[in-house]
Amino acid sequence: MKTQSMRITVLTLAIALSGCASTGNPRDPLEGFNRAVFTFNDKLDQVALKPAATLYEKVLPEFAQAAVGNFFGNISDVWTMANSFMQGKVHQGLDGFMRIAVNTTFGLGGVIDMSSYAGLTKHNEDFGQTLGYWGVGSGPFVMLPLFGPSTIRDAAGLPVDFAGNLWSYVTPVSTRNIGAGVRVVDERAALLDASGLLEDAALDRYQFVRDAWMQRRQSQVLDGESSPPAAGDNDAIEQSPAGPAPVVPAAPAQGK
Repeated sequence: MKTQSMRITVLTLAIALSGCASTGNPRDPLEGFNRAVFTFNDKLDQVALKPAATLYEKVLPEFAQAAVGNFFGNISDVWTMANSFMQGKVHQGLDGFMRIAVNTTFGLGGVIDMSSYAGLTKHNEDFGQTLGYWGVGSGPFVMLPLFGPSTIRDAAGLPVDFAGNLWSYVTPVSTRNIGAGVRVVDERAALLDASGLLEDAALDRYQFVRDAWMQRRQSQVLDGESSPPAAGDNDAIEQSPAGPAPVVPAAPAQGK
């Protein structure tokens, strides 16, 4: 059961897409470079990632795909919990702790998302969001090779996110690499339908993905509020003057 959020769809999808025309967005001073990286990511997706995801979706039963997503989602809950506490969101952090405990024990190591059935809400937090909560400005938009859309702040937080990912400590290395590959393919498979719609609908896919990503990222940092949290966040006043980002349909939050 694929329940990936369509908002998450546009975010993760930016690993793969490309575009062309210039929009002169002041929050995107590196647009020429970003578009080149966007094209590179798109070519890589078309040649390798999308075909692998298509095969994965056709061959692997839906319940098995759900188990893969749940397993890695349970691991990511650990880092989400840590960032929740770093942001002073004690209640959310405790929810994360309970999710991990329930899914790891009653969910057979996390392959079954028992905590969602129990009413424990899944959250997603990373170190870039934590920096934003602490008041660190996002800086310019940047498209990263392989990783897709980001900002200077979020890119700077990536090494900490990598260190906080428990899967990065799995041994042997071959198992770690295989698992990381399966996770990427699984996430891309969840976005196949959405990527087709975006390719058909967007005249300038780069601009669409950039604006939608920046809108959603601001919402993530501010927890959906229109004003900064207690610790402050410059994202609240760093919106694109080019106009509102495209509206991305909402769906059940993360997971599969």
